[in-house]
Order: sequence, then structure tokens, then C-alpha cells
Amino acid sequence: MASAAKAQTGFTVGANISNLYVDDVDDENAKVGLNIGIYNRIKITNFLGIQHEFLYAQKGAALQYDNFLSGSGTYKYNLNYIKMPVMLSANLGKLNLHAGPYVGFLAGVKIKDVDGDGSINSIQELDRDDFNTLDYGGVAGLGYDFDGGILGVRYNYGFREIGKSGSFAGEATSEAKNSALTVYIGFHF
Repeated sequence: MASAAKAQTGFTVGANISNLYVDDVDDENAKVGLNIGIYNRIKITNFLGIQHEFLYAQKGAALQYDNFLSGSGTYKYNLNYIKMPVMLSANLGKLNLHAGPYVGFLAGVKIKDVDGDGSINSIQELDRDDFNTLDYGGVAGLGYDFDGGILGVRYNYGFREIGKSGSFAGEATSEAKNSALTVYIGFHF
């Protein structure tokens, strides 16, 4: 079996369409962020493989506001992670199904206030210590292999609340967990 192992390493770039998952999640609060990094795919057999990645992933949510004093706009909650998924993949010709766990480390948190016309009013960096710096969850997706790369889509679901209990962030994000749909393209080195 060890002699059948073949590795592919590459660079991946894509977009996260993310939200903070709570009981009454609203898809209108989705936010788009960057997902970029490197991957390594190890083909164990013609059917099975392992793919692990090292990524910079922007997650979060957007909240619309419209009031008399401030006008209209959006608060964008930006959670920036260093993320490492490890997935088992089933190869079906050019298609592959992949699923497994991920772990992420919170690098920074910002809130951006954007006017209805797209102008940025302010960017406020939040105290990272008010958030759980470790995030973990599961990923599952579908990929299409082409000569020299991969095109794919996957869903990421966090199992851990983003805010620490007892902190302002913990109260403001009570029970909120990361949720993201990732669309990506990767190129082999």
C-alpha cells in the first residue's frame, strides 16, 4: 500500500461565503471573505486519498442597519483564521468527495462599518482575548480534478462557539458558531 502512495502539492485560492450559525440564522447576513493557502493530496489507492491544507480563511457575518441618525449600511464582522483541515477523499474518476475535521486558530477580529454607498466609515479591531482562539469543526465537499489542478466546493461547520463566555464578545455572539461555503480553485506545483 505504501508503494501506491503518490502526493500532489499545490496552491489554492477561493472565497468563503460565511455566516455565524445560531438557531435563527438569516442567510441575508452572509459575508464574502478570502480563502487562500497550500494543500497536499496523497493518493493511497486509486479510490482513496488524504488531503490536508494550511489556509488563511476569512469568516464572519454581515449585519444590515438602517436608521435615521446613521443612515443605512452594513457592519461586517471579520474573523481571520489560520485553518488546517485534514480530509479523507474518495476518488471517482475526475470527481472526488472529501470530508474530515478542521482546526483553526483565530489571528484577528475586526468590525468594519460600510455605508450603503460602499464607503468605509470605520474599522475597529476587537480584543482577540474576548474570543475563543481555537475553532474546530467538520468539512465536506466535492472536487473536480483537471490537468494541473482542482476546482471544488465545500461546506465548513464549526462545533465551537466563537465568543468566550463572560466576555462582551461572548454575550454579543451567544452560541454563534462559524459556518461557511467555500468555492475554490487549486493549482499543482
